[in-house]
Amino acid sequence: MKKIGIIVFLVFLIDQLTKFYIKTNFHLNEGVEVFSWFQLKFVENPGMAYGAEFGGLNGKMLLSILRIFLIGGIGWYIWKNAPKLNNNYFKYAMALIFAGAIGNLFDSLFYGMIFDSGLTWNAELGMWEGYAGISKADFSGYASFLQGCVVDMFYFPLFNWPDWIPLIGGKEFFSYIFNVADSAITVGGAIAILFRKKVFGDTL
Repeated sequence: MKKIGIIVFLVFLIDQLTKFYIKTNFHLNEGVEVFSWFQLKFVENPGMAYGAEFGGLNGKMLLSILRIFLIGGIGWYIWKNAPKLNNNYFKYAMALIFAGAIGNLFDSLFYGMIFDSGLTWNAELGMWEGYAGISKADFSGYASFLQGCVVDMFYFPLFNWPDWIPLIGGKEFFSYIFNVADSAITVGGAIAILFRKKVFGDTL
């Protein structure tokens, strides 16, 4: 459990430090090219990992509540099975998934109260509205509990599909913008799938 706790803490810390830096130094939708194939681009996500969303403000609050139950379930699974599944595959997979889930949940729960600006839901227009300027972490708040938006920043504009390909022609190969927490969940999930027997044993 000690190794899992250390991994969770470090991933959560790195996730939040990168988010706070981007949120307080970039304008919304501002991008900086690091390499031709990689950019830091600040977007806010009111939904799930990799920008998926549904249901406006009510859907966003429902997702925040579901995240709480999901994290509780993952935490219970780790606590119950860590003594018998005492291998690095289990530890790294569960720690990365748990840390990533906590990182994005923290944004949803508290960012609306920590920062002075962020995406807000316009009920009349039925859409999320942006804002001007750079946010400050002054605890003045732009939304209430459960209504904060997740900060994303890693963007890989690798290439566009050739125009002659049906349906996807001319579109970006990978257009998603994500964060450290999303990356941790993805890597942890990949470990769990590739090494299912070692990660889950006979618990599933």
